[in-house]
Amino acid sequence: MARTFGEEKIVGRRGSRRRPVTSIARAALLFAALGTGWQLAESSARAQGIYLPFVGPTNQSMGGAAAACPIDSIGALNWNPATISGLASSEVAFGLGLAMPTTSIDSSINANALGPGNPPINLAGTSSSEPGVCPVPTIGFVHRNVGSPWTLGVGIFGVGGFSANYPASTTNPISLPQPNGLGQLHAKVELYQVTPTISYAVTDRLSFGVAPVLNLANFNGQPFFLAAPNADGTYSDGFGTRTAFGGGFQLGTYYITDSDFRVGLSYKSPQWIEPFRFNSQDENGLPRFFKYNFDLPSITTLGFAYSGFERWLFAFDMRYFDYSNADGFSQQGFLPTGAVAGLGWKSIFSFTPAVQWNATDRLTLRAGYTFNQNPIGGDQAFFNVVSSLIIEHWLSFGATYRWNQRVSSTIAYTHGFENSVTGPLYSPLFGPLAGTSVTERVSADMLNAGITVQF
Repeated sequence: MARTFGEEKIVGRRGSRRRPVTSIARAALLFAALGTGWQLAESSARAQGIYLPFVGPTNQSMGGAAAACPIDSIGALNWNPATISGLASSEVAFGLGLAMPTTSIDSSINANALGPGNPPINLAGTSSSEPGVCPVPTIGFVHRNVGSPWTLGVGIFGVGGFSANYPASTTNPISLPQPNGLGQLHAKVELYQVTPTISYAVTDRLSFGVAPVLNLANFNGQPFFLAAPNADGTYSDGFGTRTAFGGGFQLGTYYITDSDFRVGLSYKSPQWIEPFRFNSQDENGLPRFFKYNFDLPSITTLGFAYSGFERWLFAFDMRYFDYSNADGFSQQGFLPTGAVAGLGWKSIFSFTPAVQWNATDRLTLRAGYTFNQNPIGGDQAFFNVVSSLIIEHWLSFGATYRWNQRVSSTIAYTHGFENSVTGPLYSPLFGPLAGTSVTERVSADMLNAGITVQF
């Protein structure tokens, strides 16, 4: 079956043997590839969108790199199902992340922004969000049969979402009371996936994996401007909903060369989610019902890893998120009813170099740096005031301590550096309004801790 990192053994029907360290020249090829990816990413680094760049504490400490480096069950199950054949043993892992976003919005109206016949206006203000701490749980289980080519697993992950909570304002134009502004802005999206997984090791070097994906999603917002406004121009709330279900699949392959390089490729299909249905009320308290479609984009991942130096592991993942073909994300602008057609996101790439160092037989240290393109342009800033997922750079660190041969603990910390996007305010009737602007600023911190038991 596929070979593992850990103690650098080849596990299969023919037993195990230690692998020799290869030359520095081979490692130079990997660094050249990483440098190229670094330059490509840096030229247009932005945000990864609604998906988190990582799952679980071990994968987070690597910045999300996992497609060709199966070092934990959670990262392997989420990013490349074929790599569970490369884990050192059967294991169960638990993690709990605490995401802490920091967001604010500035907006302004200057001079004759409201058009001829209206008095000049000069109004500007800033609002800070209080989204609080968002818990992100993860569970991974993998069972390997020694001597068998089959490996089974299941993962339960919090994979993405966002949270915003802005107060109404008397000075910030976008948060003026309705219908002059949007008033209080609140939104929360939580995305979870369940992935029963099977992997088959064709040889000691090559494995394939497949996983159906079950999606669970919660979505609420105030005001819900994705629906048509009421007769008086106000928007209804979007709280009266339930958990939505959906599905998709994931495929992957994992190959180990004879020169300490690994290659992984995976494809996560578009994830269909049933329409979100909302029971709400209009300006007179009369019942309203509306629904909205959001599907998650497909994700294509290509990963490389190199383990030719004793105690060191280098990894590099590239991903493509196809938002421009995902329902709810691809559409943009207003519908004739005054409802927002969609968030207007673009498809993007992300790049993640990462490194792991086994400092001692018990302590392992890791670091990862994720660059992303931005799915949200300035012309779509207004439509994403509560979903402005635009962080440019994620820097991650983590450590694992092995208590004994079976039990280890991992802690990871990530900082998402502040980024901003600016664009005009919009009207359903007149489109972008001259002399107006809205600026969103976002940064984030995430702490993750977990425990892994191997058996």
